[in-house]
Amino acid sequence: MKIGNIEFGEYPLFLAPMEDVTDPTFRLLCKRFGADMVYSEFVSADALIRNVQSTERKLNINDEERPVVIQLYGRDPEPIAEAAKMAEAAHPDIIDLNFGCPVKKVAGKGGGAGLLKDIPKMLEIIKAVVKAVNTPVTVKTRLGWDENNKIITTLAEQIQDCGAQALAIHGRTRSQMYTGSADWTLIGEVKNNPRIKIPIIGNGDVTTPERAKECFDKYGVDAVMIGRATFGNPWIFEEIKYYLKNGERMEKKPFEYYIGILKEHIEKNIEWLGEIRGIIHTRRHLASTPLLKGIDNFKQTRIAILRAQTKDELIEILDGIKEKYNLV
Repeated sequence: MKIGNIEFGEYPLFLAPMEDVTDPTFRLLCKRFGADMVYSEFVSADALIRNVQSTERKLNINDEERPVVIQLYGRDPEPIAEAAKMAEAAHPDIIDLNFGCPVKKVAGKGGGAGLLKDIPKMLEIIKAVVKAVNTPVTVKTRLGWDENNKIITTLAEQIQDCGAQALAIHGRTRSQMYTGSADWTLIGEVKNNPRIKIPIIGNGDVTTPERAKECFDKYGVDAVMIGRATFGNPWIFEEIKYYLKNGERMEKKPFEYYIGILKEHIEKNIEWLGEIRGIIHTRRHLASTPLLKGIDNFKQTRIAILRAQTKDELIEILDGIKEKYNLV
């Protein structure tokens, strides 16, 4: 598979763009465990051209995370094209356009998945950005607005014709938000459409190595994008890669190994954001990590983890889990 001049090997795995998740710290961690490409958080085109500092910081990328994508969202062609030029100055490998974010403050204002209700404008935006930059432009979207408007099979051809060099499809409608199950059947139809020449990236509910392999084998996608299953679980990329290569699950490492990764994530976020903000920023991962799920009588310890206010307090709790709960 190839996007622009970037060659990917067999079975590429991408880290999905997620607000307040795919920051530089987490991107580097996922890259280390085998993510073939990582995406920035959502970058507001309007905020970028207004020089909002918090948005400008989202353009910070590191050579170690390449290939890396900056993802933009907005609702009008001219501002997004202007923002794309600013993003290009940060030297990402790809610029991606977000037409999939379902949250009300984005989609309700005509951005993200809101453009699934205004396809002519969506296509105008793609054309404007492709014209404005030399960096490869890709698109991420959903199946359609709702159950009665699953338009992706037609839309994919239109997106390709506008100059997008790859298309990522989340197997839900906007109305579904993140509920129900992702439907990959239409993703497969897009990929198997003989008119489609650009790479098709599938996204939605890939939580296990077995499911990742099934998505490649059954639907024929060129790459699989993983989102929420990475929370507190950056090693999922390594596990999937091993399974795809060997046809069996890799042997689990000792509990301390995975705790060490979570502690490293905490440390890096504290270096980046300061102690309190760094801890708060990491809580989503600590609350979601599969490492701490299914432990008997763990509720009070989980509460303590999510209430810890200092690094020393949080690390002490994490270091004590193995002995307290007799884990291996």
